Amino acid sequence: MTIHEASARYHIPLEILQEYESWGLCGAVKRVMGVWQYDDTDIERLSLIMTLHDVGFASAEIETYMKLLLEQKGTEAQRLRMLDQKRESTLDEIHFREKQLERLDYLRFHIRKQQEAQQD
Repeated sequence: MTIHEASARYHIPLEILQEYESWGLCGAVKRVMGVWQYDDTDIERLSLIMTLHDVGFASAEIETYMKLLLEQKGTEAQRLRMLDQKRESTLDEIHFREKQLERLDYLRFHIRKQQEAQQD
């Protein structure tokens, strides 16, 4: 499958596919007549890349994670640490947003209370 076919079929932006190729992670990708050919292993890796992207990993973090994944042996702890750090920062962001919502609700409550007092 070519880069354009993979992009269309799996809805992966061309930029991500090109970045994937530039990282040298395409061990199983073959060049045929000057065009990259993706196999099932590459598609699985691309799916993981998209997942990492969707959960907030930056390109550099994804590249590091994928290179660790390709090393396989003994990298589980490092990859797990990366996931744990992302999870922790995501929870921090959620808590921050919850506090923002509480403050917004407080302000909204006071405006409504003032409106009710004016109507009485």
